[in-house]
Amino acid sequence: MKLSYSREAIIDLIRLREFIASKNPDAAQKIAKSIRKGIAQLKTFPYLGVEVELVPDPEMIRDLIIGNYIARYLVLQKHAYILRVWHHKEERL
Repeated sequence: MKLSYSREAIIDLIRLREFIASKNPDAAQKIAKSIRKGIAQLKTFPYLGVEVELVPDPEMIRDLIIGNYIARYLVLQKHAYILRVWHHKEERL
């Protein structure tokens, strides 16, 4: 399984890391590593996340819970596209 990140997901990861680093740089590094490690699991287990029911075909779009963070992704054939990443307390669709 191949992984790709959308532009928005990359911006999300940068934003989250910068926010945490402003308060605790060590924690920012640990959390960023944890999120990357969680997402890397999709290479082996692409259907690990829970189905998103906001879309017509929920089998394709899923949310992966990584501690307090959520990575929304799309699975197509042998490819997982990371769409967005956010803290669970943030309001997102």
